Amino acid sequence: MAEIERNLGEDAGAVPPAPAQPEPTTQPTLADWQAAAAKEVKGRDLTWQTPEGIDVKPLYTAADVTADPGLPGFAPFTRGVRASMYAGRPWTIRQYAGFSTAEESNAFYRRNLAAGQKGLSVAFDLATHRGYDSDHPRVVGDVGKAGVAIDSVEDMKILFDGIPLDQMSVSMTMNGAVIPILAFFIVAGEEQGVERRLLDGTIQNDILKEFMVRNTYIYPPEPSMRIIADIIAYTSAEMPKFNSISISGYHMQEAGATQVQELAFTIADGREYARAAMAAGLDIDKFAGRLSFFFAIGMNFFMEVAKLRAARVLWHRVMTDLGAKDERSKMLRTHCQTSGVSLQEQDPYNNVIRTTVEAMAAMLGGTQSLHTNALDEAIALPTDFSARIARNTQIVLQEETGMTKVVDPLGGSYYVEALTQALVDQAWAIIERVEGEGGMAAAVAAGWPKAMIEEAAAARQARVDRGEDVIVGVNKYRLKDEDPIDILDVDNHAVREAQVARLNRIRATRDEAACQKALAALRTGAAGNDNLLALAVDCARARASLGEISSSMEIAFGRYGTQPTPVSGIYGGAYQDEERWARLARGVEATERRLGRRPRMLVAKMGQDGHDRGANLVSSMFGDLGFDIVPGPLFQTPAEAAALALERQVDMVGASSLAAGHKTLIPELIGHLRDAGRPDIKVIAGGVIPAQDYQALRDAGVQAIFGPGTNLIAAAEEVLRLLGHNMPPEQDAAE
Repeated sequence: MAEIERNLGEDAGAVPPAPAQPEPTTQPTLADWQAAAAKEVKGRDLTWQTPEGIDVKPLYTAADVTADPGLPGFAPFTRGVRASMYAGRPWTIRQYAGFSTAEESNAFYRRNLAAGQKGLSVAFDLATHRGYDSDHPRVVGDVGKAGVAIDSVEDMKILFDGIPLDQMSVSMTMNGAVIPILAFFIVAGEEQGVERRLLDGTIQNDILKEFMVRNTYIYPPEPSMRIIADIIAYTSAEMPKFNSISISGYHMQEAGATQVQELAFTIADGREYARAAMAAGLDIDKFAGRLSFFFAIGMNFFMEVAKLRAARVLWHRVMTDLGAKDERSKMLRTHCQTSGVSLQEQDPYNNVIRTTVEAMAAMLGGTQSLHTNALDEAIALPTDFSARIARNTQIVLQEETGMTKVVDPLGGSYYVEALTQALVDQAWAIIERVEGEGGMAAAVAAGWPKAMIEEAAAARQARVDRGEDVIVGVNKYRLKDEDPIDILDVDNHAVREAQVARLNRIRATRDEAACQKALAALRTGAAGNDNLLALAVDCARARASLGEISSSMEIAFGRYGTQPTPVSGIYGGAYQDEERWARLARGVEATERRLGRRPRMLVAKMGQDGHDRGANLVSSMFGDLGFDIVPGPLFQTPAEAAALALERQVDMVGASSLAAGHKTLIPELIGHLRDAGRPDIKVIAGGVIPAQDYQALRDAGVQAIFGPGTNLIAAAEEVLRLLGHNMPPEQDAAE
């Protein structure tokens, strides 16, 4: 004890002297921080500008927050649509999937559900999207490739075999053929013993964005808007648990839109749909609660978090202006999907990291459900292996991180709140322009939203090609050698044969008189004012096919088609002062002198794939370089593309492929050119083409292949070599 007392001091019980008080200090000011930061970076400006034109500072303070975000679950729902958000119940884990036949997709769904997936998101093949049965001659290369083939209610029943539709939420990405697909779903439920009122899920049913970016439309805009109103009316009365529309910005961002553009046009689309339903006599507070949204989540992390928060503010404003009284009518509920465009073929395991970052942004932004893309989806549909990793990404975030235990954990961040307000203000300016010009349908008809998105896409591609926007493993830190990965390969011919056989059986065994009577009623209803979905349900019960239902409406409405119009000056403007671009331009001029005219390229989109971002970028870039570009119409057959190439006397056809039809369509195109005596017209291929398919395409006669992540400047150099321009740079300048 004495030892302890000596260590504590002579008097262990004495009160120790008070510590010396620190000298008073002044809190550092913003100017102090600016001086310190400037010293650290030697005066370099740390402010940067986003593609949306938003200046982002390196430091945000309370002075930058100009709006009160309120509390979760309360208007304007900036911080979330539910008071408890994920602390009460986490988001729904979905997986957007579908391929080959209904049997194959059903087996895939059941495996995923057993492994922790909570809801289904169905991907349909392009033949189905465009309203064609699998035996139609225009869809030979499309059946079962980019989704599941659904030709009849029998396919839909197989798709959900063993999956109780009164217990499972089903999301269906369908727009063009939305009437027959939803009718098949309703009848499949009936024949499973599930009443319509118990069906839970969402149908996308968003046609305006199809006319802007995705292009899987069938009918012109006016009857397409009628279809949407009919579906909203039917589901409001008959299917109270079912979301009648999912207003989608996802495909806009995938087509190249900035986040401001995606946000503004999506909210403006939603306003247009709400007005269409109101014009049809529906009470806004009766249907508004069944509207949902769908956004892309890309790699600009905080921008994506703020975008979802801003979307809720904007939708609350729009619905208030439209006269909604119930606060639930003003809630923006959303599904999100991680970006497909951010996925890369090169060094593909980086895609796991990208998807994880994007999933976190969706969660921190407050999504209600989420699909995470698989690492191999840059080049093919996911395998079971890659789908499991994608699904587990969400499960790990929910189960291991603790991130779900706090409501809106980024709420109150000076940066996030300031960014949210900036997005609200910029998006609202575009929404007001749309309103001033007569609404979104009028804007789509005028074409300026599509042109705006294509300009943003061209600017983005130029930044990537110049290395200004870094993509790890693509334009920086690239591997010397790429190891191949296993991908899912669908045998298109076998799938088509199976679908055609089932179609033939249905037609041979159905009550033909009853089927034709139902189809006749649908044709009459389309020419009149009857509800199209109600009539199509009768057709589905009578075993009419998807193509028969679609063509019955087409008689009244017609089939819509558009001609691509590439933007100009955006890509070339980014390179105008660079010698590499000037050298290429001299090469084009030299080729023009040799040919006696500008080199001419047909950019062809064959099959039913309407995703035209890649084709438009190629057209824009080569056009800026001096090529004479022939932008082919969408949805051509190989025979039609060959005929156009012959008519316009092109030197080259650039075939753009995204939906895995390249192994069927491109060799057929080459065959038509050879049969016409023009094997000299060179065919090149670009887009989502797995490396495993390159040799088969070369064997068929393809001269060059440009896969995902291709630098367009390097592609132009290869194209000029194919056209016979092989001079070294110093000789170019002397010509």
